[in-house]
Amino acid sequence: FTFHSVVPAPRTLLKSVRKLPPATWQVISPNGQIEMEKYWELPFDSTVREGQLTFAEWKSETRRELQEAISRRMVADVPVGVLLSGGLDSSLVVALLKQQGIRQLETFSIGFDAVNEEKGDEFEYSDLVAEHFETKHHRIPVATNQVLPNLEKCVAAMSEPMTSHDNIGFYLLSKKVSQHVKVVQSGQGADEIFGGYHWYPPLLESQNPLADYSKGFFDRNHDEMAQLLTPDWLREDTSTKFVAEHFKGPGAASAIDKALRLDTQVMLIEDPVKRVDNMTMAFGLEARVPFLDHQLVEWASQVPARYKIKEGGKYILKEVARELLPAQVIDRPKGYFPVPALKYLQGPYLKMVQDLLQQPAARNRGIFRDDYVGTLLQDPERHITPLKGSKLWQVALLEFWLQTHGI
Repeated sequence: FTFHSVVPAPRTLLKSVRKLPPATWQVISPNGQIEMEKYWELPFDSTVREGQLTFAEWKSETRRELQEAISRRMVADVPVGVLLSGGLDSSLVVALLKQQGIRQLETFSIGFDAVNEEKGDEFEYSDLVAEHFETKHHRIPVATNQVLPNLEKCVAAMSEPMTSHDNIGFYLLSKKVSQHVKVVQSGQGADEIFGGYHWYPPLLESQNPLADYSKGFFDRNHDEMAQLLTPDWLREDTSTKFVAEHFKGPGAASAIDKALRLDTQVMLIEDPVKRVDNMTMAFGLEARVPFLDHQLVEWASQVPARYKIKEGGKYILKEVARELLPAQVIDRPKGYFPVPALKYLQGPYLKMVQDLLQQPAARNRGIFRDDYVGTLLQDPERHITPLKGSKLWQVALLEFWLQTHGI
């Protein structure tokens, strides 16, 4: 509830259950002996090559590395499509694939009904990219009344609780896409490795990285955790302690590099990547993520931070894109995968949440304080996290996941 539903490996929510950390192999022998080894470590220090290259050289090499990463992910026995949100990252994937001469490229976009005048789609931009590059485009509109019937199956597909509203978007998108192709490329990861989030710029000159990162990324502080959880469940401020220990690690000397390293090595794996992986594999759809090619990530970790976060973030990617994409796609406000029905819980969605939290299983578990939950239920729209998530949905999702999996 603090670290945006991230439970860093090897931890899980379940006692005595552990998950394998990234870049690690494990061998369990017949006699019960366990051997584990980390086979790769991301070298992260953007000051190592500071001043060695001009910006033009940084940009040129970034384009070359990205081009190779995308090319490697086109090797398949079946056609490969692209999940085209209309944002910079997926649009760049489309542009570079077309540069390679890929014909009849299939692209897919999804959108939801607006709620409270908040748009639920970015078709304006995905249509623009699809038309510009003449892709075989599939626009997938989803009415609000289609979301609710699919939520339980979406939650059942989650290996761990994931509170981001767009899980259902990726679930429904994958359902449709799997009817056309079996492999897709996706733009996940660019925000983390090229500095696209709003909490990065304040860290460039930060004198207190822990406080500034927490203020920008955490969904709630520990005082609010004490309001949320019953005394039996409240413990120390684990999230702040975890981030502090990660920031103290060797390398990544500057505040901005500490945050980028943490998000690349922990948050990225435990939130966006897991989300896309779980939802696509629910339909046997393989999602490939060129921005997470290990050679590209190693390169990006050396790019000076100022070239990443300048002018609102992902500056170097935007400059690469200026040679390939329409300006409207590059200079647009940063978007996200909006599912307004789960942000502004109303009508049947609010009733579903009330029912979940009033189930005997939820009451017997006793995780949440009744007064806090009551406050959320009275006016869900007033209680939104700094990352634009519904605090009520976060509470309900945990119970939804536990009940769906019979835990």
